[in-house]
Amino acid sequence: MLAVISVLKRCDLHIFGTLKRLVLLLVCLGPLWAHAETRVPQSAAEITLSFAPLVRETAPAVVNIYARFVTESRRTPFMDDPFFDRFFEGFGRPEPRVQNSLGSGVILSADGIIVSNYHVVGMATDIRVVLADRREFTARVLLGDAESDLAILQLEGAEDLPFLPLRTSDTVEVGELVLAIGNPFGVGQTVSSGIVSGLARSGAATGSGRGYFIQTDAPINPGNSGGALIDVRGELIGVNTSILTRSGGSNGIGFAIPSDLVAAFVAQAQDGRTSFARPWAGMGGQPVDAEMAEAFGLERPGGIIISAMHADSPFAQAGVSVGDVITAVDGQPVNTPPEMVYRMSVTGLGQRARISFLSGGEMRETEVRLIAAPDVPDREALTLGPDDILPGLGLARVNPAVIAEFNLPLESTGVVVTDAGRFGGRVGVRVGDVIVGINDRPVTRPRDVVDAFRARARNYALSVIRGTQRVVLRFGV
Repeated sequence: MLAVISVLKRCDLHIFGTLKRLVLLLVCLGPLWAHAETRVPQSAAEITLSFAPLVRETAPAVVNIYARFVTESRRTPFMDDPFFDRFFEGFGRPEPRVQNSLGSGVILSADGIIVSNYHVVGMATDIRVVLADRREFTARVLLGDAESDLAILQLEGAEDLPFLPLRTSDTVEVGELVLAIGNPFGVGQTVSSGIVSGLARSGAATGSGRGYFIQTDAPINPGNSGGALIDVRGELIGVNTSILTRSGGSNGIGFAIPSDLVAAFVAQAQDGRTSFARPWAGMGGQPVDAEMAEAFGLERPGGIIISAMHADSPFAQAGVSVGDVITAVDGQPVNTPPEMVYRMSVTGLGQRARISFLSGGEMRETEVRLIAAPDVPDREALTLGPDDILPGLGLARVNPAVIAEFNLPLESTGVVVTDAGRFGGRVGVRVGDVIVGINDRPVTRPRDVVDAFRARARNYALSVIRGTQRVVLRFGV
């Protein structure tokens, strides 16, 4: 300020009423602006001037990803049918088709660990990553998960790369200024600005990902997927994954996967896992609405009421029962099942989570050991042979791990269909069906299915549980 006053005195500007004097003022102040320091903005006031220093520092750590997929054309109804195969030999055979995917990614370490969306790279056969300085690398997927829509990649032969630090996403607040960096529509690296417009969004996003999101009004468009959502300090707070739209373009409601979950994925990838392992709750529930809150004597709606519990659930072993209301995990409130899954995933397998819950009208706390779904009793997986009634039919005994893998009801027992085989679909069998009986004979293990089919009846009636419905599939041989 003193420097400005000194310049004004030297310029002897007493009256500002003429254009000539205004021009002279700008000329006099020009040297001061020319020597202004270029640095990352340190306050909200500085940020309103320019994001350029922040972008210059962070943009090199955001990459463009070009992925190639090899798929087969649609199969004909006669495919693999031994009768029609003789008449249509070589006709309508599936031919490989190459599809391309475009997205973004964020470098998380100097040796080339990258995070992106699963729908960008998850099924790719060839991945090419282009840095902001136009260097190109090939990459391979270390770990991917379709449900969370996250994938961790490793660049081949990369070292000493720019990268973004992860910020604890629980410290993010609504109203913070953020930048979204990515490659929308393939036009090249693009930066858009906005604010954090919502937290703890679950079930609102469209796309592959399901779970817990940070909401932003920074414009996000196709191609931004996997790109960075950063704060004004240049730290990664989320990975852009999807938008809420009716037209296909950005309407100012975008969603990013929180950085805490990204950190959990990186940790499992570095431990050598190829698929993301979530802690198993072994229970089902629903959000507490206003009527429920009044019945429970709660001041306001919130929490999850437990409606079902598996006997082997770690929550059951910790003293939580059906009818209890879970209100917080590790001190963080949970109001939907996806929020609770997110909190458990961030805490991680093998750890203990502090659970706050309402039971019998009293608030209680307990610790729950976070474990993977037990794969016991043995699933006894098998596949029917070519001489069986339904060749290629894959079967497994239902246990907690199978329930989690196929998203079955917690009370499921019997034998799940893991593969419909060549002819299963023609008689109505679907992957995920739980066979509980064949021709009035109870089925509890895969071997029971084999024995029932080898009895060589003329007609078969398969009693299956499909979701919450019991279905009887009838066919003859």
